[in-house]
Amino acid sequence: MLINKGKHRRPSKAVRVATLAGVAGAAVAVPLMGATSASAASVATWDKVAQCESGGNWSINTGNGYYGGLQFSNSSWAAAGGTQYAPRADLATKDQQIAAAEKLLAIQGPGAWSCAAAGGLTAGGPAADVNPSGSSAQTKSAPQENTAAVKKTPAPAQEKAQPAPKKSNGHGNYTVKAGDTLAKIAKAHGTNWKSVYAANKSVIGGNPNLILPGQKLSI
Repeated sequence: MLINKGKHRRPSKAVRVATLAGVAGAAVAVPLMGATSASAASVATWDKVAQCESGGNWSINTGNGYYGGLQFSNSSWAAAGGTQYAPRADLATKDQQIAAAEKLLAIQGPGAWSCAAAGGLTAGGPAADVNPSGSSAQTKSAPQENTAAVKKTPAPAQEKAQPAPKKSNGHGNYTVKAGDTLAKIAKAHGTNWKSVYAANKSVIGGNPNLILPGQKLSI
């Protein structure tokens, strides 16, 4: 999941919850322990981490292998017991994602998120006041967003909903790669995603969560 220092993706923004490549196996092998006052964080802290990881979008799914506000990979989501709520993090509620994140924090520490420092996340703190027993987001009818970074054959009805390709790839100094996100790119260049988006809105369009491989951004 978000786990890897580096939200996983970061290198890019991704770190977004480390993909637990290599770490995933270890995480699964460690017995899940409930988050305690020694391994927990407030909702406000998780909100800050999510703001850095995904722009604060708790139902985000850009198709790069990381899901939800805290950018869990499927392996880290399962290791933290998240599948008891939903198949993927983006299909779970905010409270459910935070509940799973606290278990992952107890197992791997704040290093599981590349945005831990930006959010002020540490291993010690009071447990988040959340209620993970609510209905998961998968019961909602709204479709999840997907970028063209990973192409899939959509059903006829879904095909119409695909975003139109951007007319121009821009002329910036950074070329977007598969798996990139604005947050990841911004972190790698010592800035924030809002500034990158503002400078490249004409290339990206109206959705900052949707950038395409090949676009050239000015950083």
